[in-house]
Amino acid sequence: MTYIKPKVLANLFTCPYCNAIAKQNWWLRNFENTFNININRSDHPIRVGKCDNCLQSTVWINDVLYYPDTSNAPPPNADMPPDVLKLYLEASAISSKSPRGAAALLRLSIQILCVDLGEEGKNINTDIKSLVAKGLPPIVQQSLDIVRVTGNDAVHPGQIAVDDPETVGQLFELLNIIVQYMIAMPNQVNSIYSSLPADKRDGIEQRDKK
Repeated sequence: MTYIKPKVLANLFTCPYCNAIAKQNWWLRNFENTFNININRSDHPIRVGKCDNCLQSTVWINDVLYYPDTSNAPPPNADMPPDVLKLYLEASAISSKSPRGAAALLRLSIQILCVDLGEEGKNINTDIKSLVAKGLPPIVQQSLDIVRVTGNDAVHPGQIAVDDPETVGQLFELLNIIVQYMIAMPNQVNSIYSSLPADKRDGIEQRDKK
């Protein structure tokens, strides 16, 4: 699924209301606290964008989306396991207000994902090592470790800017990449493979036994 992150004054992005990639029309607007935003308007430039597709408005203070009260996280992969999806959506709901909290939740989500992939779930570093030994592609290993290390810094402050929404936004994208490689792609290939004639599949299995 193509996703363009909402950004103030961007010509188009994925609308947080209708999820369509749509043109956005922008203007400065003087309104009487229509959206119940507690700010000093003299200190913070207010910009309003209107989606060409659904005609709903987004309200931005400087470069931060304040209305609707939603995150800029991309939609979750359709094959994401329910237990991981629950954490993903929880992280998405708080990412704009607490990037650090979202990063910690995303780290927990990959720990749960490792369990779904057959690992113990006691030590995320050990689980990733085990997956690597089983043939985990390097790109997925790197994605897992990025989310793991960044999530660790969210709980135990280190050198990574986990308070940066841009950094946390990348973690959502990486989690979707992990699910795509480890679950969605195998499901798709298995579905196509199972559609091959039975005699062809039998021939392949006999070949591989030799």
